[in-house]
Amino acid sequence: MVGLCIRKIKSSEIPVLSNFLYEAIFIPDGVEPPPREIINQPELQIYISNFGEFDNDICFVAEADDRIVGACWVRIMNDYGHINDETPSFAIALYKEYRNQGIGTALMETMLRELRERDYKQVSLSVQKANYAVKMYENVGFQIIDENEEEYIMSCDL
Repeated sequence: MVGLCIRKIKSSEIPVLSNFLYEAIFIPDGVEPPPREIINQPELQIYISNFGEFDNDICFVAEADDRIVGACWVRIMNDYGHINDETPSFAIALYKEYRNQGIGTALMETMLRELRERDYKQVSLSVQKANYAVKMYENVGFQIIDENEEEYIMSCDL
């Protein structure tokens, strides 16, 4: 991998978030991936629709091999991991071939630093219980605060 760079997203790059929204969908082994159009559903569009128009929209990207290979973004929204109206919800995704190389952890740590600098008190996310990323989230400071049959709601105190 040539020169990993983590940086804030440029406004001209915001459309790439639709790719990472799709990549963020957890697909268990042996399960057929959903059609790409699934990201057009309102409960998923909330993560990216009009991104960048609000002060609490923050996104960092990982660039490697001269392309964006991952994104980590937050916004305050009423999504699956919603806790309250002061807590941003966290989303992260990497293209498959860039996973398990520490890039996701680096993106998350960069975002957590940014949120601390902006005086947020916590950040939340939801993750399917079977998702291998649960361990990564715990390793950077997220804790399970609630759960349902399929998902954990996790938060990280900043």
